[in-house]
Amino acid sequence: MKTVLLTGVTGFLGAHTTIQLLEKGYKVVGTLRNKSRSASIRKVIQQHTSHIDHLSFREIDLMASQKEWSRVANRVDHVMHIASPFPVTLPKREEEVIQPAKQGTLRVLQAAIDNGVKKVVLTSSSGAVVYGKQKKGVFNEKDWTDTTNRKDTTPYFRSKTLAEKAAWEFVEATSNPLKLTTILPGAIVGPVLEEDIGNSANIVKKMLDGSLPAFPKIGFEMVDVRDVATLHIKALESPRADGERFLATAGFLSFKDVAALLREHYPQRKIPMRTLPNFLVRLLSNFEKELQPVLLELDAHRTIDSNKARQLLDWQPIPLAKSVIDCAESLFTHSIIK
Repeated sequence: MKTVLLTGVTGFLGAHTTIQLLEKGYKVVGTLRNKSRSASIRKVIQQHTSHIDHLSFREIDLMASQKEWSRVANRVDHVMHIASPFPVTLPKREEEVIQPAKQGTLRVLQAAIDNGVKKVVLTSSSGAVVYGKQKKGVFNEKDWTDTTNRKDTTPYFRSKTLAEKAAWEFVEATSNPLKLTTILPGAIVGPVLEEDIGNSANIVKKMLDGSLPAFPKIGFEMVDVRDVATLHIKALESPRADGERFLATAGFLSFKDVAALLREHYPQRKIPMRTLPNFLVRLLSNFEKELQPVLLELDAHRTIDSNKARQLLDWQPIPLAKSVIDCAESLFTHSIIK
């Protein structure tokens, strides 16, 4: 029975990936920043697998010392580095996001080498591909976000780009036979497992609970959380994935598209229909700080070609219409929306 060290076990993607790993017969050592969360996340995961005895936890922060990270990675066979800071609003100092993302990644990779781990799967982001160049077009794994273009990047996207680049440079510079694969998902939707929901699922929540009476004219390449978890495992198990980047998206949806799907499925609920003009979104962002990170999406349509994952790893994502509705249903199931 192989053991996987999985960082960020309490996150939306981390929890789903843990469930799938346990169901496939792996042992999982999940890291979290605060051990007080271990009981609650264990209870959540236990509802979706009968192999909860194969899950254990280690408390550690991304900025912990190399010695601490190497100790946590002791006696594991594989590493999935999913944890990364994701600020809802723009941070006052971008280094608060960039340094934990970059340094945490390098420490996890060194910990893997210190313990003889041969394969690491790193969660990057489509944000490391599609920004800083043009706002419209088709992007693939050969593209990289231009972090020097600060008008068309956010601290988060810069952090994911710099962390992934640092990971590839680290692996290329070492003589150790460590294999690296990076997974770059779009905006992640799908069923939530608890009240602590992902940022993308919050879009669906706000449309359903009436807190978003109108929406900006923006959209994203999206993907189901279950599919991203599956792709991580496919990448872990397939030698064809070694040394490769894989974009993980199922298609582009605007906020208008999401609202239309929800209105069709929940005709009894008051789902927003109006779009906000761009100038008003920019004005409101001065008061609603959560709008500031999405301003660069106005008038943008960044399309992603995810055929590489489909062809090399036989990855078949769930249709986004199902992902959005499954997300909505889970919000009702967990009483996040009444």
